[in-house]
Amino acid sequence: MKGVILAGGLGTRLRPLTSVTNKHLLPVYDKPMIYYPIECLLNAGISDILIVTGGEHAGDFLKLLKNGKDLGVRHLAYAYQEGEGGIADALKLAEDFADGEKICVVLGDNIVERNIRRAAGDFFTQRSGAKILLKEVPDPQRFGVVRFEGDGEHKRVAEIIEKPASPPSNCAVIGIYFYDADVFKVCQSLKPSGRGELEITDVNNYYLQRGDLTHEIIDGWWTDAGTFESLYRATDLVARGGANHADQPVKREAAAAH
Repeated sequence: MKGVILAGGLGTRLRPLTSVTNKHLLPVYDKPMIYYPIECLLNAGISDILIVTGGEHAGDFLKLLKNGKDLGVRHLAYAYQEGEGGIADALKLAEDFADGEKICVVLGDNIVERNIRRAAGDFFTQRSGAKILLKEVPDPQRFGVVRFEGDGEHKRVAEIIEKPASPPSNCAVIGIYFYDADVFKVCQSLKPSGRGELEITDVNNYYLQRGDLTHEIIDGWWTDAGTFESLYRATDLVARGGANHADQPVKREAAAAH
């Protein structure tokens, strides 16, 4: 399985910091933000990684990461996204890199406390389809949220609703996804949303309707770092030592997410 990190975008919610650098190169405690998704993939046993970025600061990734050897990456590749077409649009650039293999896609500002090795292993043996990772959050109306049907081992995702006013659950879809090779055909078939972007939720809903979308609720905390508040939260969580301090209160309600 190969890994794809989506690290483009203008980072407008973090201006003026992102006026001089890409959002994913900002520090989260003692490391650049981009290190965390790389480590997430490496901890899952994925060492063949593509970084999709864009904008005028794209070259800074090469200056920082070079060929990835210092971080333990076996093969590090780069792709450049022109414009702002959304997550699914950026994902299309990974087709040649994937070369027919399954992929794990991580949004570049997502940070998890624990590793995703179990989920990666389960998807590796999954015959086809996709897998999404979920996390219970205190404010699900701010995210893509799942509605479940069934109970116990028969519990399944019945619907994914983007930013619902009345969330059917508190399980949000986090920015880590697993896809088979069909994902690129799906991305090519999408139409822009009202925001003018190709939405990753539409990709996930395709697999849901096809009947081979699985899910896993992750353990430990999760956050993104795309706003000043969530960047602060991520830094605070990492500084406290992750799993060693997960039971301690953190500033600004550092539960699961931005």
